[in-house]
Amino acid sequence: MEDKRISSPDEHMVFVYGTLMDDQIVKALLKRVPSSFPAILHNHNRYKIEGRVYPAIIPEHSKIVTGKVYPDITDTELDIFDYYEDSGYDKRTVEVVLIEGLEKLTVHAYVWKNKNELKLHGDWSIDEWKQKYFEDYYRMTIQCIEDYHEMRDKDW
Repeated sequence: MEDKRISSPDEHMVFVYGTLMDDQIVKALLKRVPSSFPAILHNHNRYKIEGRVYPAIIPEHSKIVTGKVYPDITDTELDIFDYYEDSGYDKRTVEVVLIEGLEKLTVHAYVWKNKNELKLHGDWSIDEWKQKYFEDYYRMTIQCIEDYHEMRDKDW
């Protein structure tokens, strides 16, 4: 398997595995839905976080996380993702494998900083999340992007 770069040098590839897999959430944040490719992150596991509706991933030997890669995220869009993600995450460089074609890609992913900080338990499901939490979460996402733009306007 060779490491392929799909994006251009001024764009970023980002692996998502939770709420950012939802097109409506991403469109609310970026005002577009980027192209994406299904992918697998090896040696990590996805968990529910007690008291929260979004997941965390942590390194865990012999486990896999399915998600997707956005190959063409701009600098501004990556800044928006950084703002959107909880302070409990680190943006790390990881290697994923595309499900179709088996190409390996080096991408950004938001990995939980401290697996002992919160109670991580059970498997997080996007279908369950959509059914139980989507409406409230979507409203929170709209507020998040409004706060981001307000903060950016103050910085100028």
